Amino acid sequence: MTDWPVHGAITGPIVMIGFGSIGKGTLPLIERHFSFDKSRMAIVDPSESGRALAEKHGVKFVKAGLTRENYRELLKPLLTNGPGQAFCVNVSVDTSSLAIMEYCRELGALYIDTVVEPWPGFYFDKSMGPESRTNYALRETVLAARRKNPGGSTAVSCCGANPGMVSWFVKQALLNLAKDMGDKGAEPASREAWAALAQRLGVKGVHIAERDTQRAKHPKPQGVFVNTWSVEGFVSEGMQPAELGWGSHEKWKPANAGSHKEGCGAAIFLLQPGANTRVRSWTPTAQAQYGFLVTHNESISIADFLTVRDGAGAAVYRPTCHYAYHPANDAVLSLHEMFGQAGRVQETHHILGEDEIEDGIDELGVLLYGHAKNAYWYGSQLSVEETRRIAPYQNATGLQVTSAVLAGMVWALENPKAGIVEADEIDFRRCLEVQTPYLGPVVGVYTDWNPLVDRPGFFPEDIDASDPWQFRNILVR
Repeated sequence: MTDWPVHGAITGPIVMIGFGSIGKGTLPLIERHFSFDKSRMAIVDPSESGRALAEKHGVKFVKAGLTRENYRELLKPLLTNGPGQAFCVNVSVDTSSLAIMEYCRELGALYIDTVVEPWPGFYFDKSMGPESRTNYALRETVLAARRKNPGGSTAVSCCGANPGMVSWFVKQALLNLAKDMGDKGAEPASREAWAALAQRLGVKGVHIAERDTQRAKHPKPQGVFVNTWSVEGFVSEGMQPAELGWGSHEKWKPANAGSHKEGCGAAIFLLQPGANTRVRSWTPTAQAQYGFLVTHNESISIADFLTVRDGAGAAVYRPTCHYAYHPANDAVLSLHEMFGQAGRVQETHHILGEDEIEDGIDELGVLLYGHAKNAYWYGSQLSVEETRRIAPYQNATGLQVTSAVLAGMVWALENPKAGIVEADEIDFRRCLEVQTPYLGPVVGVYTDWNPLVDRPGFFPEDIDASDPWQFRNILVR
């Protein structure tokens, strides 16, 4: 694509918080797709490493880390620099998404982030109970803020590839299933209607099923955590308890499962780290595979969004939903090394740039399973080669995230008074229209695989043969 569309004008200053791999990849997309006053754009990051790139693009660089004590003082002059409505793009770690979001809304600025990030210390605070360190708990803080202050300037919460894009894939996959299964209902126009469609189609669950086959040119050195995206972000979420939206069809629950006394009630957590919890899943390229059940916001938000309740408010239908992530091989080796040392993360971190990758794709989609056609995967098969052709400063994993940030920004700009929203609640068609040119092949594939295929093997297993799609059969034990 050579004639990239300008999707709108950002009339006020743009403030990007964080300039790691995602920030660096998002910057050229903002330049490409929005008109704005570059003299009023600023990047805030505690590391000096991004200054040269920011200045190359003519963007002000502020070397500073946001803290509980200084974030208002640092952000106010940047977000109020001249007329128009400001836009805050938060792609940082170790900053409170909620605090920054609420402050932006106080100032009337638009806001977007890719995760509900807490202040430093949250993920590794041993004084907190495991239920308090979950993404369920973090999400509930955002929902509480929305209830307290409804409406107002738009803040899009958790709008990257996943969480974010995958919620849009779920809706498109449901429509594709409905068409192929002969469902005659109207296209859903509300949360309740989407949930009713999923129930009507018999969807028992959703895997956010991903396989990253990007292959480094050089082997991973010992003592280095290598990843295709933020090491800090991956380690933080990987050390949180494994979490999943808990489906109404489930008949068995792990002995170490915990539930929440407050909130939407859509999820459970396991008393073990997500990046050390394996599940069986499927993607078109890898076919059957092991993935890690790493906690993600979308595991809870999708399950919550698709819940059908009776007149008394009790859940009568909900799909099980969780991440099933097979990262790049170097990241898998890095995890083995880290957990072999009782979870002590390597001191040296390295994110693979596109020039360090030999080949490979990030195959990221949603596997809707348990219905009459068994299972259906819908998603992106973006290669590093395609990424090099269409966008700078990122690999395939990064572009799936940055293009989702772009899509969320476009929607926020077109809907500036929507209040706090999640990706599940915004116009999936508009977002995919903006994002699809950056996703490589977007395909839908049916499969006859289920987690009981070729099981049990040489040894007896604790399985439920009456229903292949029980979590009992998916969890690797």
